Amino acid sequence: MHATTPGRRYLDNAATTWPKPDTVLAAWDAAARQLGATAGRAAYREAVEADAIRDRARSAAAQLLGGVDPQRVALPAGCTLAINMAIHGLLKTGDHVIATAADHNATLRPLHWLERRGMISLSIVSCDSVGRVDPAAVAAAWTPATRLVTLSHASNVTGALQDVAAIAAVTHDRGGWLLLDAAQTLGQIPFSLGGCGADIVAAPAHKWLLGTGGTAMLWCREGVEPEPLIQGGTGSASDSLEMPDGFVGRMEAGTPDVPALAALAAAAAWLETRTVAAVGRACRGQAAALAGGLREIPGVRVVAAENGPPIVSFTVEGYAPAEVAVIVEQAAGVQVRAGHHCAARIHDYLGTQQGGTVRASVGPFTEAGDIEALVAAVTALVG
Repeated sequence: MHATTPGRRYLDNAATTWPKPDTVLAAWDAAARQLGATAGRAAYREAVEADAIRDRARSAAAQLLGGVDPQRVALPAGCTLAINMAIHGLLKTGDHVIATAADHNATLRPLHWLERRGMISLSIVSCDSVGRVDPAAVAAAWTPATRLVTLSHASNVTGALQDVAAIAAVTHDRGGWLLLDAAQTLGQIPFSLGGCGADIVAAPAHKWLLGTGGTAMLWCREGVEPEPLIQGGTGSASDSLEMPDGFVGRMEAGTPDVPALAALAAAAAWLETRTVAAVGRACRGQAAALAGGLREIPGVRVVAAENGPPIVSFTVEGYAPAEVAVIVEQAAGVQVRAGHHCAARIHDYLGTQQGGTVRASVGPFTEAGDIEALVAAVTALVG
């Protein structure tokens, strides 16, 4: 079960999924109202329960990543923070990094920041007209100083799913590390680190995992040991001014968001019951129906890839994407996103530099009527 708002047709799930399962909201509410304690800081009953909630969330995240060691999964406050922790914690002055034009600004901006200050050199390899990256382009950009490759598992603009295994093979053959941004796939695409070969994975809880804002996950394989971006209290080794040695303790300074962790554990249980494969398949079916309906409308260009997350970007001839987004909400209550979607480089390859795209993204609770309403609103707009 889930709660909805009458008249609201929400199609912006790639930004954050909504509505949330009732069990997720109940878990968040119970932790916020009843616990009032911080994980890892005390031994009274509620604090012990807060510890247990964090442990459950960590174990759930480890299972979603394919059954990895939970003690290699940190739970930072967000995916952008997780990516910054990896980038700033691993790179050294003089390193070269290969990013892609399909990457999100959560990756590109910290890399650009380091490049502007002369700390690293950066190559951004191209993508095709739907956002796919050729592994050969990564190989061609390699230099003796290359240390890290960054890759969005799927584009947040088109849904294009990357060939992670092939890019990981290129990276590992040359002695580098692959950082995978799984924000648009974890919870939609069944995940196996053994199958993809990434060395570092970051993902948020509030997108396809159906959790809330306030937590995310950062996994690093053994031997990939970032220096802590943030130093401070962890509740462990408190008699020392040094950060704890273990991965989790080193990466988790500060107060964890216990209600968000409770929501993540409940969301993972909801996904486990239904399976990520089944949820993703249903969402992709809805997205395919939407893309098909939009393609039949004269003057509409659909920019979307198949087999990835359920994202459909499009443009309407004669209208700026922002205008389309306002009109479809006013006409039919359909809520979509317009613009460049925090992806600075991909639009050069999509031909959507001016204004970006309209992005519709369906979720587990999207109904056929939501799809039909958007198609009808766009049809009326061009008619």
